[in-house]
Amino acid sequence: MTSRYRLIGLTGTNGAGKGEAAAFLKDKGYAYFSLSDEIREELGRRGLEPTRDHLISEGNDLRARFGPDVLARRVMAKIEGKAVIDSIRNPHEIAFLRRQEGFILVAIDAPVEQRYARVLKRGRVESAVTLEDFAAKEREEMRIDPNSQQLLECIRLADLRVVNDGTLEDFRRKLEELL
Repeated sequence: MTSRYRLIGLTGTNGAGKGEAAAFLKDKGYAYFSLSDEIREELGRRGLEPTRDHLISEGNDLRARFGPDVLARRVMAKIEGKAVIDSIRNPHEIAFLRRQEGFILVAIDAPVEQRYARVLKRGRVESAVTLEDFAAKEREEMRIDPNSQQLLECIRLADLRVVNDGTLEDFRRKLEELL
């Protein structure tokens, strides 16, 4: 795979396969950066566990204090060469990244039941015990406040979309064809 894109941004629903897409791109020579890792660093400095609730709250707080594109600005300051940027969840992050040469945004989604099952296998603290809790937490990520996560709008702004509803091999094949 020889992609014409220097920066590939990933957005999408929880458990859809963004991490698998990032791993695929890392294997193709892209450096990996995650906006969520920026939030995890902040949580670590504050001595807080990186639960999904803490990640959402801290990310929203950072956006409110330093501007809604703060996570994208922090990550871009670290990037040299081609990179995959994971966990894009705010349109202002996208707007900032679109000003960078060679950027494309890819949205990844999958049916909610498949995503919930994947998240359970990950074993992370997701603040969602049931499928209903999982769906409710997702709705929280799709609000309209400019300083919060706006996942639905980010998906709408994507240049390319991939539905990850088959095998891992099917997903990788779709990525290879798109990029």
